[in-house]
Amino acid sequence: MVSLLKKRMTWIIWLLIFPLSLWFTYQKYPPQISGLEADVLLFLLLASFVAATPMIINRSPVFLIQWVSWAVFLSFGLFVELVIIQLALIVLFIRIKLPITEFFRIPLNSLMFFIVSFLSGTFYYSLGGKTGIQIGELHDSFWLIIIYPIFNYLLNHFMIIMLNLLVYNGRKVIFGKDFVWETVATLITFPIGFVLYTLYVEIGLAAVLFVGVPFSSLSIILNLYYSSDKINGFLQKATEIGHQLAEKLIVNEVLDLFIEKLTEMLTVDSAYILDVVDEKELKVLRYIEKGQVISSNAGSLTKKEGISGQVWDQRKPMLFHKKEEWSHLSKGYLPETIESVLSVPVIRNNQVTGVLILASTQKRAYEKSQLMIIDILCSHFAVAIENAKHYEETKAQSERCALTQLYNYRYFENLLSKEFERLGTSEREQLSLLILDIDHFKSINDTYGHQSGNEILCQLSDKLVQLIGDRGTVARYGGEEFVILLPNAAKDEALITAETIRGTIAVHTFTLTQHMEWDGNPLGVNITASIGVASAPLDAEDSLSIIRHADRALYVGAKRAGRNRVAEYVR
Repeated sequence: MVSLLKKRMTWIIWLLIFPLSLWFTYQKYPPQISGLEADVLLFLLLASFVAATPMIINRSPVFLIQWVSWAVFLSFGLFVELVIIQLALIVLFIRIKLPITEFFRIPLNSLMFFIVSFLSGTFYYSLGGKTGIQIGELHDSFWLIIIYPIFNYLLNHFMIIMLNLLVYNGRKVIFGKDFVWETVATLITFPIGFVLYTLYVEIGLAAVLFVGVPFSSLSIILNLYYSSDKINGFLQKATEIGHQLAEKLIVNEVLDLFIEKLTEMLTVDSAYILDVVDEKELKVLRYIEKGQVISSNAGSLTKKEGISGQVWDQRKPMLFHKKEEWSHLSKGYLPETIESVLSVPVIRNNQVTGVLILASTQKRAYEKSQLMIIDILCSHFAVAIENAKHYEETKAQSERCALTQLYNYRYFENLLSKEFERLGTSEREQLSLLILDIDHFKSINDTYGHQSGNEILCQLSDKLVQLIGDRGTVARYGGEEFVILLPNAAKDEALITAETIRGTIAVHTFTLTQHMEWDGNPLGVNITASIGVASAPLDAEDSLSIIRHADRALYVGAKRAGRNRVAEYVR
């Protein structure tokens, strides 16, 4: 961002320098255009047409005005060239619809083009160059005519570098894609400028038609070629992103990669991925602001509500170039500073499964061609999300207990083996294992029914997960038995944890809503549990041994000693 002070200083410097310099140029190099007013007007129209068809490369307008300005300079002198360039700049800024926040670029570019033209013309005159010369005199001035555009080009890029340092603090890329395109275009167009000038000297205004019209057509073709090249680049990126999305098997990874690639491709200040829930409402799945994932408390939206609700209802993308176009649709999701908005439905199996919203603080940040690319990407995204969901569901079914949603014994066995491998490589110093068994669980089933037993298992599972948190892993070992793995926990610490669990279970009341004597009221039941504890490498050297030793501690040290207690393995 350019500071407000720099923007104001740009206008002040322009007001101090430009009018006086233009007056000085008029006095020093007075135009000799008496009787040639129509010719000058036609060249002005040609320059205006060229300025009205710029290529926007890296958000910078590149317009091929040099060939016209060169011919104007050689035909009518420095002052006329300066005036035509300045008027062409006005046409350019009108064409690109410069936002108010960027108005400082008007005096900035005006000064830059003025200085480049003035110094180039002065340099040409100082070497003995002449303007308005006839064909017969071209031989004497040929090398000067060649040197002039080279000096003009070099001076132009020197000015760009200086402005980048002084105004933009060196943030803009100097030798980027726009530099390459402008350089190539300059090499092509300068000879055409010379041809335009020589034909104008020979045949008059008809030269503008013979050279200007074909080249103006070429300018349009170059614009179309660049647009096509840009779209091809986006399509190639979209294909690469589609392959990368397909490789991800975790839903969160798919979401993160999708947003990351979108922010690399486009100017994105805020982004939303909304999920269609039960075909009734839209809820925010991901909210990204300035590249950071933000937790959103935004409420849900229904069909036709807000921009995303409209996109969901119409099943069509929507593109807005400025705030005035979408402000009446907004439901408070978008920040106040947002201008451009692009929204696309995520469709899978002919059903809208979500909505994507990209937003930028810049006006006209997105183009229709980009809308098409994002639509394609959303199709890849929909497939990747569905595949990831299926994978996670299948993985969960193979790793988790269907009743309690805890990890099952198969998963726990693999995890324990990996932890012992870490012990062997010194990644882990120690670990502890707890085996918990509900006391007299069979009598609970006999008294209240198996459904009530299942309720207790589920509630106990939730309580264990709550107590352990991220300190370890809880799994269902089988029946009424549970195992808890505590990485990097010594036996003393594990015993304290086990005692906390035992005490919590003993005082907790479990609520039964499906007992055999159901009378419409829930029933409160208290249970107890016995826990066996073993540690490695203190008590065991492999995964089978630690399970066996913890199991022995449970039945010999806790169950036989009266239940509702914690016992450790003793050699």
